[in-house]
Amino acid sequence: MARTKTAPPTSTVVLLVRHGQTPTTGKVLPGRAPGLHLADLGVQQAEKVAERIAELKQVDAIYASPLERARETAAPIAKARGMKVQIERGLLECDFGDWTGAELKTLMKLPEWATVQRAPSTFRFPGGESFTEMQSRMVGALDRLRAKHPGGTVVCVSHADPIKAVAAHAMGTHLDLFQRIVISTCSVTAVAYTIGGPIVLTVNSTGASLAELRPS
Repeated sequence: MARTKTAPPTSTVVLLVRHGQTPTTGKVLPGRAPGLHLADLGVQQAEKVAERIAELKQVDAIYASPLERARETAAPIAKARGMKVQIERGLLECDFGDWTGAELKTLMKLPEWATVQRAPSTFRFPGGESFTEMQSRMVGALDRLRAKHPGGTVVCVSHADPIKAVAAHAMGTHLDLFQRIVISTCSVTAVAYTIGGPIVLTVNSTGASLAELRPS
């Protein structure tokens, strides 16, 4: 009896979108504090990334961090595709604990700042989360979402450090080097999760077409 050939499992593509610019971007560490909304430029960035994602043939689901700036970025993406935004707590910003709301220029003067930049895997924010926990949380969240949408394309709107941590994990890069990755506001980082492991399709894409994203 001839064996029936089964098609190999198709990859699941995850588009990680950083939220748009806010009034405090680059100035303050807002963390998980509520009430921070997109600036006018951030709204424009969200509309632009929505147009880019609208070019894709397939989007199976759109998820966002619960924070306002992420939900406001996801809204035009969902509207352009006639879909709803689903909230996923696993996509939250890192819990910066006692550093939440502090100005970056002040934090940069602390002796701990060198550890944040050069050995983040060893650092825990006072009263908050460690970078290692943040990375594990994000990877776990994406594992759950991929299981819900096998072979699909999933949009996840999150925050800079969590996206950097996912990109480093997908590339097999040690967490201590993740600060070398740049994730701009409303950029797209795409990872295809295949049976052989993750394949990074693009990192920090802000202008190029997303329509041809696929593993080579």
